Amino acid sequence: MLSPQSETSPLPWLLLLLSVTTGMVDAISVLGLGKVFTANMTGNIVFLGFAAVGTPGFAPLSYVVAIIAFMGGALAAGRIGKGHAGLPLRRWLMIAALVEAGLLWAAAAIALGFDVTSQSPSGRLHAIIALTAIAMGFRNATIRQLKVPDLTTTVLTLTITGIAADSRLAGGGNPNWGRRIGSVVAICLGAAIGAVLVARGGLVTPLILAGGLVLAGTLACMTHPAARQPVSP
Repeated sequence: MLSPQSETSPLPWLLLLLSVTTGMVDAISVLGLGKVFTANMTGNIVFLGFAAVGTPGFAPLSYVVAIIAFMGGALAAGRIGKGHAGLPLRRWLMIAALVEAGLLWAAAAIALGFDVTSQSPSGRLHAIIALTAIAMGFRNATIRQLKVPDLTTTVLTLTITGIAADSRLAGGGNPNWGRRIGSVVAICLGAAIGAVLVARGGLVTPLILAGGLVLAGTLACMTHPAARQPVSP
């Protein structure tokens, strides 16, 4: 069985690349879709609370769409992941990559007719939110089942907590410090790239690039001999 913690596992490198795409998707959603997250649901719950009491600038429908779509993607990934127990890891990874890239590219196609400045038409706005949230929900559920320590690819709160709480200053041994720092840097880098692309040309380019990186990274991971090993049930 392939262990995600093994030095021979290709998963940590793939997940660091996926973390870069998370930063890009966050830039797309927050900067281009009107203060909504499609990769991080904590922010949406907070924003939904703001919207519930009438705080200006927060649209409740966007958050509801994102949360429901994210859960739908996670549900689908959960079922697919359980069906791949005992099968080669690369088959599962390829399905996940095709689903995620396909959804991001579909969002890019819809974004061709979307105006970021006016946030219109609203139908395209909510379609892009839904597609990217499904993709991120699918990814989160897949990564959760792979159980790679300190590489969730989307959430950094516990990662940053671990960097401090497990450090030598706190009496710890700095476990997985490279992965933890790498994850923070990767999401920050992706956010910076995404912000530049959104500011210069809208949503289409970063959505296409994010999908391409997901697919290319997964294909590279699949060439590793360890990816032929079965997934632990």
